[in-house]
Amino acid sequence: MNKVLVVAAHADDEILGCGGTMAKHADAGDDVAVLFMTDGVGARPNGCSEDDVTIRESAAIKALNTVGARLLGRLDLPDNSMDLLARIEIIQLLEPFIQSFQPNIIYTHHGGDLNVDHRRVLEAVLTACRPQPSVRVDEIYSFEVASSTAWYGSSLAEGFEPHCYVDITDQLERKLEALQAYQQEMRDFPHARSLKALEHQAHWRG
Repeated sequence: MNKVLVVAAHADDEILGCGGTMAKHADAGDDVAVLFMTDGVGARPNGCSEDDVTIRESAAIKALNTVGARLLGRLDLPDNSMDLLARIEIIQLLEPFIQSFQPNIIYTHHGGDLNVDHRRVLEAVLTACRPQPSVRVDEIYSFEVASSTAWYGSSLAEGFEPHCYVDITDQLERKLEALQAYQQEMRDFPHARSLKALEHQAHWRG
């Protein structure tokens, strides 16, 4: 059994990025857990309330249940402002989760994403998983997040060029079902963050 950890900046990134792969791991009997680094709503233009945080977390739990994963925890780092924190502070908050869960596989963000939180999360994961006696992670993968990865990487940084493909033919419907839990974050087609566009993306990658 693998112990799989998904480290995501915001609730919905995990399903957008690797929801089908999470379901495939769960189908194989692997222990799949997710850690969110922010509440995902704190940076909204009109502010957010405790109700907004509760709604987003409830949506996350519903989505994770759909793909067979569980919530490991959620940190309260500043949404869309993780660049205001010292990198060591983020790393020190992340390390205890990795050390206690002891994953052998980690999925997280790509370093060329538009969203600054995504980039800081990748940096923290790579640093926290550096070779040391207390941590042994065999595999670390970066996933793409629709409307964030391609937009930034195509012009200002190294683009996302996948080298690992996972066949989620049997899990795609569950990924799309899980995304419906995040209805407030989804958009109408042809936006990249629409169910139809994400289904097309899966076929394209496949």
